[in-house]
Amino acid sequence: MNISLKSFRLISILEGLSFLILLGIAMPLKYIYNIPEAVQAIGMAHGILFILYLFGAFFMKQKLSWSFQTLLIVILCSVLPFGPFYADKKYLKC
Repeated sequence: MNISLKSFRLISILEGLSFLILLGIAMPLKYIYNIPEAVQAIGMAHGILFILYLFGAFFMKQKLSWSFQTLLIVILCSVLPFGPFYADKKYLKC
C-alpha cells in the first residue's frame, strides 16, 4: 500500500469520526446543554478534514483509476454518518 492511499484512508477515518462526534456529542452539548464551544472546536476540525477528504477523493480517482460513478459514491459517503467507513471498506482496502 503506498503512502498516498494510507494518507487518504487516515483522513477518511478521521473525517468519519469527527462527523460522528459532531453529530453525537457536540450538537447535543450545544442544543441541550447550551455549550456551543464544542461545536466550534469539533466543527472546525471536521470542516478541515472534510475538505481534505474531497481533495483526496479526486486524487484517488486518478491514482486508482476510479470511474466517475465511484468518485461520486465516495464523495456521497462523506456526507453520510458512517459513510467514510463504508467507502474505506468498499473502495480503499487493498
